[in-house]
Amino acid sequence: MNDDRTADRRQLFESPVGPLTLVERDGRLRGVVFPNEHGFRRAADFPARPSELLAEVARQLERYFAGEPHTFELPLDLVGTPFQRRVWEELRTIPYGETVSYGELAGRIGSPGEAREVGAAVGRTPTPIVVPCHRVIGADGSLVGYGGGLERKRALLDLEQGVLPLLAAGTEEAWMLPKPVGSRR
Repeated sequence: MNDDRTADRRQLFESPVGPLTLVERDGRLRGVVFPNEHGFRRAADFPARPSELLAEVARQLERYFAGEPHTFELPLDLVGTPFQRRVWEELRTIPYGETVSYGELAGRIGSPGEAREVGAAVGRTPTPIVVPCHRVIGADGSLVGYGGGLERKRALLDLEQGVLPLLAAGTEEAWMLPKPVGSRR
């Protein structure tokens, strides 16, 4: 990956699962970054540089967080190995509200027995939510691994299964993250 990120456009999106930094390069979505996630610096470290694409990403995320079954239709810049890109493309075929195990995903890409390698690729998904890596679970149905944290993974799955009350993105009451001590949210 090119380390010169000054050409990237960034926009902060206030979501019910916390602020997300949307990153665009050359007209393609390159990242959806959770707070404190490694790989990109904090959004505050860069001037906001909105774009038509980032506005469209925000619109689609708003529909998603409103509980609307949604498949993201966006140009993506998924930088990774050929194996990772195969995994990420297969993630995009998992329907809204459904889950698959890491082993099942490995079989679907023609790599049975490589669930751990698939898990590593899933964990490096640069555009979580848009590429629904949260829909992959353990063989026993347990929640395992998620770059945004297991609380966010549970909240996203609950949203898709209609378990959570639906709130618009950016409302005062986030539906999943506990309030920080001393917070007035």
